[in-house]
Amino acid sequence: MHRSDHRPLSTVQVLACGAAIVTLSMGIRHGFGLWLQPITQAQGWTRETFALAIAIQNLAWGIFGIFAGMAADRFGAFRVIIVGGVLYGLGLVGMAQASTPLQFSLSTGVLIGTAQAGTTYAVIYGVIGRNVSADRRSWAMGVAAAAGSFGQFLMVPTEGFLISHFGWQQALVLLGLAALLMIPLAWGLREPGFGSVSTQPREQTILQALREAFKYPSFQLLMAGYFVCGFQVVFIGVHMPSYLKDKGLSPQVASYALALIGLFNVFGTYAAGVLGQKLSKKNILAFIYFARAVIIAVFLWTPLSPTSVYVFSAAMGTLWLSTVPITNRNGGTDFWRDASVHVGWLCVFQPPDWLLHGGVAGRLFV
Repeated sequence: MHRSDHRPLSTVQVLACGAAIVTLSMGIRHGFGLWLQPITQAQGWTRETFALAIAIQNLAWGIFGIFAGMAADRFGAFRVIIVGGVLYGLGLVGMAQASTPLQFSLSTGVLIGTAQAGTTYAVIYGVIGRNVSADRRSWAMGVAAAAGSFGQFLMVPTEGFLISHFGWQQALVLLGLAALLMIPLAWGLREPGFGSVSTQPREQTILQALREAFKYPSFQLLMAGYFVCGFQVVFIGVHMPSYLKDKGLSPQVASYALALIGLFNVFGTYAAGVLGQKLSKKNILAFIYFARAVIIAVFLWTPLSPTSVYVFSAAMGTLWLSTVPITNRNGGTDFWRDASVHVGWLCVFQPPDWLLHGGVAGRLFV
């Protein structure tokens, strides 16, 4: 909900606070694959149980992302992020204390998925769209997305360290405390005018804004394009660490692989954001999706070794989340009045694919 009578936040402030929040939220999320074996072995569960909880998490993220976007555009992103930070901390502690598959699915799946809806791209990009000029918006989104990749590079080795030194339960509690750092960071994204009694009325309702967006073929195609990300991103993040251990590689190889994906995606995502200001966005997206498929195929055909894993991680990392600034820049180009809502609707088409490839993969392993 844009307020033209209020001065926008500075770009530096928006990017610093937004990037730090995304670093924490996405960094913790991308390390969940490291917990699969410790948790399932300690609890006597199958991989299907863990994979189902992660699939529910992704589904909750997509569904509640719509409502988080609506709330952010109406009441302000900082309120939504505060709630998300609290839920993230509670979800991680609940994940550590869960003693049944149902409790694990509710904490890991529903709570953390809802928290991610309020602390990741849909909400942060809405703030960027309302406060950064159009000529710098794609670049700013690239910076925010790169922060999520840096979070993966930073947090995955950290999570591996915590697991090995404190045990998986205490490590989750420590991560829960770290997630609460998003609460003070949210105040840096407090936009003047939200929640004020003097604010101007909306020019259109949220439903009217969505009807307008759905009339655009580009918006419809972007929603369909989100459906392919489950295999190319979530499947690898959740199941690759355990797959490598099953093949006799050390746990450190899996940690380094996920960290390399995050490191190289810092550059890939930033580059995508810059190129999005100069080149056709549909051509950039087509290249990224096709190149991902080629890299995965080559990896599967190559004899497995630490070297092949690291090369694959570097190549895949360059393209890992590089679609994010392009898809969200397209999705909100004409709709920054309700940016978080539109980005949330774009994200809702990812969870069915995440559910298919993340959850079903666990079932197929069994």
